Amino acid sequence: MIKLSATTAFSFALMMASVADIEAMDRAALIATWSVIFSTPVPARLSMPFLRRFIAFEVQARQRGGLPKGFADQLTKAANAKADAKSPALRPGGRLIREWNGVTHVVDVTGDGFVWNGQSHGSLSAIARAITGVRWSGPRFFGLTGAAPR
Repeated sequence: MIKLSATTAFSFALMMASVADIEAMDRAALIATWSVIFSTPVPARLSMPFLRRFIAFEVQARQRGGLPKGFADQLTKAANAKADAKSPALRPGGRLIREWNGVTHVVDVTGDGFVWNGQSHGSLSAIARAITGVRWSGPRFFGLTGAAPR
């Protein structure tokens, strides 16, 4: 007969666990399980439902042979990839021009906001609302993201 350490026996039993077994665990059991699986303390203030999800995912992944080949590399590559800029950076001194109902509107970018018709505004959305009379996304209205309204 093979003698297993308590930790190894617990790990083996855990790998044979079902979702129902994990759902039945109290917080102390979830924390002990986390410690065995990940060899790290549980992150502060992690809720029990989140603990269960993490543990269930890891158990399932290990029962089925781990993550698909190359998946971890793809995750690492995605995490290290530089985020694409969604809109051009607005710098002080920049100028936005938009025609609306036959009137051309000019907005100057300043260090603390925007100037339109000689008045300072904290956001482009406030200016777009003043121009159209309805709520618009200011960056979208001025053509910085997505399709601008006609």
